[in-house]
Amino acid sequence: MSSPWSTWPLAIICILAVVVAAQVLDKSTTLAGPGHQTDTSKRASAHIAGDFIIGVLFSMHQQPRQKRTGPNHFLACGEIRETYGIQRSEVTFKTIDEINQNPSLLPNITLGVEIRDSCWYAPVALQQSIELIRDSISPPSGSTVATPRKDLKSNGTMNVRNNLLPDDTCLAVNQNITSKYGKPVSKYRSTLIGVIGPGSSSVALQVQNLLQLFAIPQIGYSTTSKDLSDKARYSSFMRVVPSDYYQAQVMVDLVRQFNWTYVSAINTDENYGQSGIQAFRELAEKYGVCIAREDSILSNAEDESFSDVLRNIQQDPNANVVVCFCEGMTVRGLLRALERLNLTDRFLLIGSDGWADRADVVQNYERQALGSMSIRIHSPYVKSFDKYYFSLNPFTNKRNPWFQEFWETKFNCRLTTNEADLDKHQHHRPEGVPAEEKPFCTGTEKLSERYKQEPKMSFVIKAIYTMAYALHALQQDACGRNSVGICPAMFPFNGTQFFNYLMNVSFTYEPGDIVEFDNRGDPPGRYDIMNYQLLEDGTYDYVQVGEWNNGSLNFFRDLQESSTGPVESVCSKPCLPGFYKNLQTGGSEKQCCWVCVPCERHQILYNATHCRNCDLGYWPDQSKTECLQIPIEHMQWADTEAIVAMTFSILGFISTGLVFGVFIRHNDTPVVKSSTRELCYLILVGMIISH
Repeated sequence: MSSPWSTWPLAIICILAVVVAAQVLDKSTTLAGPGHQTDTSKRASAHIAGDFIIGVLFSMHQQPRQKRTGPNHFLACGEIRETYGIQRSEVTFKTIDEINQNPSLLPNITLGVEIRDSCWYAPVALQQSIELIRDSISPPSGSTVATPRKDLKSNGTMNVRNNLLPDDTCLAVNQNITSKYGKPVSKYRSTLIGVIGPGSSSVALQVQNLLQLFAIPQIGYSTTSKDLSDKARYSSFMRVVPSDYYQAQVMVDLVRQFNWTYVSAINTDENYGQSGIQAFRELAEKYGVCIAREDSILSNAEDESFSDVLRNIQQDPNANVVVCFCEGMTVRGLLRALERLNLTDRFLLIGSDGWADRADVVQNYERQALGSMSIRIHSPYVKSFDKYYFSLNPFTNKRNPWFQEFWETKFNCRLTTNEADLDKHQHHRPEGVPAEEKPFCTGTEKLSERYKQEPKMSFVIKAIYTMAYALHALQQDACGRNSVGICPAMFPFNGTQFFNYLMNVSFTYEPGDIVEFDNRGDPPGRYDIMNYQLLEDGTYDYVQVGEWNNGSLNFFRDLQESSTGPVESVCSKPCLPGFYKNLQTGGSEKQCCWVCVPCERHQILYNATHCRNCDLGYWPDQSKTECLQIPIEHMQWADTEAIVAMTFSILGFISTGLVFGVFIRHNDTPVVKSSTRELCYLILVGMIISH
């Protein structure tokens, strides 16, 4: 066994990497010149203490509208988000509470959580990831620094826990909390066992590049990029949502179901859209679906850029279906451009799960979205969350630091006149938007008003339970079956070993919904097919019309395609029987475009693009698909031809017989003798025989 001190150089390198990366990110996000850094302490975070900590990255706010810093060199994020932020954070708190109150799961072990805001923006997400790591390996503010731990490792063993045996020295934390069963939680730093999130695939890719340096497992609850399935590149990543590869298969199955063989494609110009449309492109070529035109665009692009995309795909009049592997705001930009260019009803959109059934995507553009289809990852409705959520109050909900800001935004009121609180909220208000005088909140406002549950909420729950079940299995193996609580054998905590436990987790979320993972860390694929429809009461809404489950596409409701009728999206219509396809020359998309040319009279259709001659004695059938042998027909006495032939034969026989008789009667006359009567008799006999 190697000395515990042998890992010190690697530990120092990893710590330095975090510090240096933090400095680089601070400077990259401030853009304020040398010597200025982002004041990261002003970005709020939520923390529930425990023996083990799960780091969580949620998009509590929208992306920064301006990629430059505001006052005090702080990168201000956008508006507060209810579904992606507040609801996800609250269901996290609720799930952690349920696990800690469950006597059969992690008995006498308290699970904690630290939630940070990624703002759906890579620099902020990386910064917050570094804060998670730094918090787990450094003393909190106000704590005393003691002798460094000897068992801090970064070579596949990420021991960031300082919950030690009594004779160890460590970094003290001034906390006084109690776990379930009344067990006091250690006053030392807790182990960061893994990170859940962030939601964006492109942001998660960058966060994974950081976390895998420390062998910290990462579970995606919304990241679907197929690139993340590559374990050679992303060794400590797994997810509870299916890969985009399945989603691309769903899209191909959809267009084939309706015989839309000639479509255009648009993708968000980042990893989620790029990898997704690449998978669709490969599968489309395999199944004979042609892509007429392609384009890509950023979610936050200018309006004119969205108009240019639509002008591009509009140039092909036969491609009336547009496959959009896009994030929600990209779809919203396209809908806005459809209205601006007066192209409503020109295209039928098929959107990926970035669109799903989000109301914010189609708000004010319902008419442009009518008839479109979108794919929603199958996620059961979390019924128990509604009652919990509706009971929350801004005056009592102290563990969510973003809740008061959300309450003020949702109900257009203000909770406090405290300058410090107002200044804290101002950091997330876009520049140039002054604070308005609003009425005070009463706390009696109803969260049930204009409420819609976050559609991927169940995946957040699954991710947390995956962490809990894996930790439970590790504890049982390390400490012994039916053991209770933490034991020394669990430390130093090995992130690589824990990831193996995560990969082998299998549990039933609800009847018929089993959470399990393949060797790439991906679960099976299951999707709902949504159709945006005009309802009988005159309102618009998403209606589930079908589902795709592990390769099988089924529809159980009628599809409302468009107000103008059924949509057709083909380059050339099928040829009639006896015609072959003369394919147009060009790229691969031209395999769906052809001119129908008839086969020759003696030819049959050999395949879709060629005719061939029939052999002698054979002739094409009516559909020109098969050569048939020509039948031998014998003439019958009753046939017209036979009657005509016999009539002429009898007349010839009689006339010849009469001539023969005349010759015999006048046999000795000079005329007959001079006509060479012997030869004439011979000729007449021959004529009689021939008739």
